[in-house]
Amino acid sequence: MARSMRVDSRTPFGDGFSMPAEWEAHDACYMAWPCRPESWQGFYAEAKAFYAAVARAVGQFEPVVMLASPHLVREARDSLGPEIEVIAMEMDDSWIRDNGPFFVRRTGGERAVVNFQFNGWGMKFPWRKDNLVPVRLAKRLGLYRYDAPVVLEGGAISVDGEGTLLTTEQCLLNSNRNPSLSRAQMEHLLADYLGIRKVIWLGCGLKDDITDGHVDGVACFAAPRVVVAAYPTDSSDPNRKALAENLALLETATDAKGKSIEVMKLPQPRPRTFHGLALTPGYVNHYLTNGGLIVPMFGIPEDRVALATLRTLHPDREVVGVHAAYLELGGGSVHCITQQRPVGTEAVP
Repeated sequence: MARSMRVDSRTPFGDGFSMPAEWEAHDACYMAWPCRPESWQGFYAEAKAFYAAVARAVGQFEPVVMLASPHLVREARDSLGPEIEVIAMEMDDSWIRDNGPFFVRRTGGERAVVNFQFNGWGMKFPWRKDNLVPVRLAKRLGLYRYDAPVVLEGGAISVDGEGTLLTTEQCLLNSNRNPSLSRAQMEHLLADYLGIRKVIWLGCGLKDDITDGHVDGVACFAAPRVVVAAYPTDSSDPNRKALAENLALLETATDAKGKSIEVMKLPQPRPRTFHGLALTPGYVNHYLTNGGLIVPMFGIPEDRVALATLRTLHPDREVVGVHAAYLELGGGSVHCITQQRPVGTEAVP
């Protein structure tokens, strides 16, 4: 097994690295097999079945590597079949977007891992095993690892690969993550560790979001200078005001190159119940694969509009809908349970 090399005195940006956009080519997608029954409100078995469905959907387009707690490796392999690689790894939960590694890359194609700190979404849930996942994966891949002195989850940001990052103040400046950091200090750290030159700050995410406003619930980059954003379809939606404010901000925003942002709207259904439990369905939380797009579906009229919009926006991709209501019961969706590994060389000299 390869040994990772840790860099303490330098930063990724100083070494020529930056974070690529999600639509750039991947050589794998990481997922993590559900291991915490309490997350699923009595629907643990159903959640595992839908993780398998997402893994198979992604696997049509790119290799999937499923992390699984050691005692669940056999279950995961039996559920997923031989096409999907399963590797043993100690974990607390199954939201790899948030506790997994951030990959950065430089012009020559060399990759490195940025290990941001993870604290269970503001100390709400167990996190100590999850916090070690980037360290273990960096070692497995033989990549340099940069340890960033800041708490940051992958679902809290979206990047365009050209120096622009989209996020919410509600999450990144939350006192339960980095209470001593100012907005300016956070921007400086994002520049150092992800190569960011411009941050577009939205106000907040969805109401009662357990992640404290992850941006991947409300807006994401779809291409350079193109952002997909949720808009309310119901005048009584409790998210209506916040989503309208996000749209207004995006329509006047510029990227790191000073160019205007085009905003494409996706319907945001009002919160509802599923099996008597609260659910906030949404379509922004999708995953871009090599040549495909995996979109959460909920069996509601807005599904059709969302699929049509995304097919128009991504005419060169096959758009695949996966029923995701059980994922939402756990507090996330398709983007939350996937993490792309961009194409690149396996070690940094």
